[in-house]
Amino acid sequence: MVATDIDVQTNAPDPDDPVFALHRGGKMSISSTAEVNNAYDLSLAYTPGVARVCEAIAADPEVAHDYTWVSNTVAVVTDGTAVLGLGDIGPAAAMPVMEGKAILFKQFGGVDAIPVALATTDVDEIVETIVRLAPTFGGINLEDISSPRCFEIERRLIERLDIPVFHDDQHGTAVVTLAALINAARLTDRFLEDFKIVISGAGAAGVAIMKILQSAGAHKIAVVDRAGVIHPGRDDLNEVKQWIATETAGWARPGTIFDALDGADVFIGVSGGTVPEEAVARMAPDAIVFAMANPHPEVHPDVARRHARVVATGRSDFPNQINNVLVFPGIFRGALDVRATRISEGMKLAAAHAIADLVGDDLSETYVIPSPFDPRVATAVSRAVTDTARREGLARRPY
Repeated sequence: MVATDIDVQTNAPDPDDPVFALHRGGKMSISSTAEVNNAYDLSLAYTPGVARVCEAIAADPEVAHDYTWVSNTVAVVTDGTAVLGLGDIGPAAAMPVMEGKAILFKQFGGVDAIPVALATTDVDEIVETIVRLAPTFGGINLEDISSPRCFEIERRLIERLDIPVFHDDQHGTAVVTLAALINAARLTDRFLEDFKIVISGAGAAGVAIMKILQSAGAHKIAVVDRAGVIHPGRDDLNEVKQWIATETAGWARPGTIFDALDGADVFIGVSGGTVPEEAVARMAPDAIVFAMANPHPEVHPDVARRHARVVATGRSDFPNQINNVLVFPGIFRGALDVRATRISEGMKLAAAHAIADLVGDDLSETYVIPSPFDPRVATAVSRAVTDTARREGLARRPY
């Protein structure tokens, strides 16, 4: 075996390591809902009985939602190009994450999910492959696909499919961020439209957060990448960043992260970069810092608390964990329950408000977002999604 750039001494499987022990054989398996114990059972579950169900579906494809697993099954699809903070590690190495996502779907939303890792990074091939697989599933959850390709892949799939398509790195992150910010605003007696917001990172999550914050009423937004604030005067912008520059032109000004944070009310980090304490210290009183890079936040929470009233991260070992698991199980549970044709902006906003509302009177600097293990979350999100889908005419099962 040829050694790679990875330190094989550090990363080789260790049977005594509890992480590797948990992953041995994978984290999931398929179980049947029908028992086959004798010839009669076999005749119902397989031939000849199964033929009657096949003929019914052939006559009316909608019947498949009642007599196959389609109505409760989601594909978790990746090409392995943007996995966690590991980057482009390929489809095989992405599988542990996809399996993890699948078991979270089941545990928190009761949704069956199947990992699908694709051995291609070509946009056309990814889209065509998913379209051809779509009859097997009731929804498509895109995962860990690099930006800006992820935007086009999701857009084209939404255009071609009549089932929910949801890129969780974008929208799951955006929904839970908005939920936390709604409560941070309530805690500090302010409104989203008054906030001066800086988003560090112009990838999938950063763009989606910007969009949902705009939909929620926030407009004083500046987005920062490695070269500084994104603005119309820059000549190094791709199509997505050009859109950001246009959308934020009324507020964003050229400069560095230091300049952007001067007097800012909110910092949202989804970049994996590092923000010096000196920059955070320039923020306005009662500042809000969501440093969400994992495993290393852009600014350490202990440092951020010296200058900010509310601090959140993506980690489970600090208060206010901004975690997508608060979102995707309930979003898909609700969408599948009413057989929604798509997941709308209104459904995402409703989900964010449903999550925020669960905090209630317990709101504090260390509790602006519910725990991922709060059993109320998936139900609240699902109900918000189903109600919105019906109101917007996107539900094929109206009752």
